[in-house]
Amino acid sequence: MAMQASAVVRVDISNETHLKSALWASVIGTMVEWYDFLIYGTAAALVFNKLFFPTFDPLTGTLAAFGSYAVGFAARPFGGAIFGHYGDKIGRKAMLIATLIIMGLGTFLIGCLPTYSDIGIWAPVALIALRLLQGIGIGGEWGGAVLMVVENAPNGRRGYYGSLVQVGFPLGIAASTGVFLLLAKMPEAQFLSWGWRVPFLISIVLVGIGVFIRLRLSETIAFKRVQNEGKVSKAPLLEVIKQNPRPFLIAVGMKISEVAWVYVLIVFSVFYCTTKLGLPKSLILNGIVAGALLELVTIPLFGVLSDRFGRKALYYFGIAASLAAAFLVFPLLETKDPATIVVTIAILLSLTHGTMFGPQAAYMTELFGTRVRYSGASLGCQIAAALSGGFAPMIATGLLAATGGTAAISIYLIVLGLITLIAVAASSETAKSDITTH
Repeated sequence: MAMQASAVVRVDISNETHLKSALWASVIGTMVEWYDFLIYGTAAALVFNKLFFPTFDPLTGTLAAFGSYAVGFAARPFGGAIFGHYGDKIGRKAMLIATLIIMGLGTFLIGCLPTYSDIGIWAPVALIALRLLQGIGIGGEWGGAVLMVVENAPNGRRGYYGSLVQVGFPLGIAASTGVFLLLAKMPEAQFLSWGWRVPFLISIVLVGIGVFIRLRLSETIAFKRVQNEGKVSKAPLLEVIKQNPRPFLIAVGMKISEVAWVYVLIVFSVFYCTTKLGLPKSLILNGIVAGALLELVTIPLFGVLSDRFGRKALYYFGIAASLAAAFLVFPLLETKDPATIVVTIAILLSLTHGTMFGPQAAYMTELFGTRVRYSGASLGCQIAAALSGGFAPMIATGLLAATGGTAAISIYLIVLGLITLIAVAASSETAKSDITTH
């Protein structure tokens, strides 16, 4: 009996150590990946229209810059499909290292690009090509990062541990926006000349740190079990589409609203407040940083609450908040009051995004069995991100230009909220399920 108890203790300690290592590696690596991906959005709102699309008028140039931004999202499903396939066949760890290297290479090279004044049309062409590379990298990153933790987390606490991985996103927002906030103090000429390149170039150091940490990881317990039992899927993506169409469509739908809201708040609002409202870019960037810092607390909180009250309850709350905020957000920004703007962005980021994003790592992965979990969760998440997140700033800008007001943007956000509501209503509650058995 004593020997059995000792063995159990050793196993528990081993599992806990493995979980902590996976958690740190996932959070830090995810933060680096999101930093790389998000600095493009801030740069698109502030400088890319001037440096890479200067032959257009300001509004059209911004639309073109946001279009190049959306290209990265269009590439994300390809990343989800490619890395999901190999992640389900050969393991999660190798894919996480590969995605981090791909993302870091694309980001660093953007910082090295000559502009339109140097090489003409080839400058935006090269920019879009590297944005595609970024999109493929981030498309494969999310699924692997959350699985490294969720598949090792104990039943009843997957929401909490999964939400800690999600914290990498607001950390990435805070880091990317914070760098541009510091650079915004530079004279405009210097910022446009070389200052904007700094956030892209320093990413190579962050990527090196992330790769070093991830190299020390071991494979997840759940995937090892599938390997040992000889149950690895031969065609996981095909299996998702043919045998798991319902959870796949639910995964797409449950992300549609949340991902649109976050990019309207952290990308479109920068353009809207600086261009249409004539506010200093530092003010809106302060609001985004405040929102990101608040989410460092609220995202884990929502993850914990989803373990206790269920994933669906948190999602319903987030959907209700999103519907209510759709017609409130722009009048609050239009007050031009600094405190009101900062508080509005900070609170709405948590209510419309964090409430759903916190439980999402556990919720979306719980929809699928281990054989196809990487492919199913990744592709569902990344298709939604492509359809809604990447095009949200461009659609919002287009609606603003076409109507001259923000009412159409609010209606657009409400429609997306209703799509997510339908998806969540069609889903079963997964918080108490045991994902190690399927």
